[in-house]
Amino acid sequence: MFLIKKRLIFCFLMFLPFLMVVAQEVNKQTENLPVDYKKIVAQGEIVCLPIYSNNNTYHFPNENVLSENLEVYSIKWDNQQFNPYWNEHLTFPFQLAFQDSDFSPPVDCKMVVTSRYGWRRGRPHQGIDIDLRVGDSVKSILEGKIRYVGYHGGYGNTVIVRHYNGLETVYAHLSKSLIKENEDVKKGQVIGIGGVTGNARGSHLHLEVRYQGKSINPEYLFEFANDAKIRSDILFVTKKWMTPKYHKSTRMSKIVIYKTMEDITRIAEEQKKIYTVRKGDTLHRIANKHGMAVSEICETNSLKYNSVLKIGQQIIIN
Repeated sequence: MFLIKKRLIFCFLMFLPFLMVVAQEVNKQTENLPVDYKKIVAQGEIVCLPIYSNNNTYHFPNENVLSENLEVYSIKWDNQQFNPYWNEHLTFPFQLAFQDSDFSPPVDCKMVVTSRYGWRRGRPHQGIDIDLRVGDSVKSILEGKIRYVGYHGGYGNTVIVRHYNGLETVYAHLSKSLIKENEDVKKGQVIGIGGVTGNARGSHLHLEVRYQGKSINPEYLFEFANDAKIRSDILFVTKKWMTPKYHKSTRMSKIVIYKTMEDITRIAEEQKKIYTVRKGDTLHRIANKHGMAVSEICETNSLKYNSVLKIGQQIIIN
């Protein structure tokens, strides 16, 4: 019995180095398995970066991903001009990607939209107005970097934040800014105090969302409700959602999200309707009835702005 135990111990000692090597290999393989993923937006695309268990650091599948993503903070970076993209032209549609699923409400109180993106009193209203009281905190809705702080015409005291996906958010009519240019800001960080500076009728926050200097209807991207959700991690922006004359400031436009290029074609075909002109109809009356811009009807039907309609004429309404 003693000899058997001795032989077993001898065999164990003989195979111990081999077992240690196997254990080390298993540990190495375990360390190489990701335990979670970090989602970032790079060049308009969502990239999932694995997090490893060894030291909980990020490993980038392409070492250029991070530097490419940070280019958004150097292209047309200008602390003096409100809109440094004034001479840039956009090609539609284009893709936007978000690494967040929600955003921070820009105000502490309930988000009440008092005036929407669209045509207002014969002029384009390029953002939305959110109710607040003078002295209320105003917060950045997403993580980003401060590009502009200053007084800008009818906007009054204004702060512009550029975000990781190229979007810029504009916070206007502030009584005071609490941040400096070129500072990094976190989502939900207080950047200013609400007020009535500039051309403001009563205290409110004028919030704009811009991409390469051109405004986007904020309600196409963000759901201004209690849960403050971003409508989709990937979506396509068409010309309609960047043109105020296609919308009315007095009512919320019907939101239809385009998540793929195929959605744009399919949904456009599904929404086409034929309207038959009746006695007394004009382009303006038809446009108002269907919540459209006259120019949109003219473009779709190859009509001139001053075209005279005939009773029984059929018009495509999107």
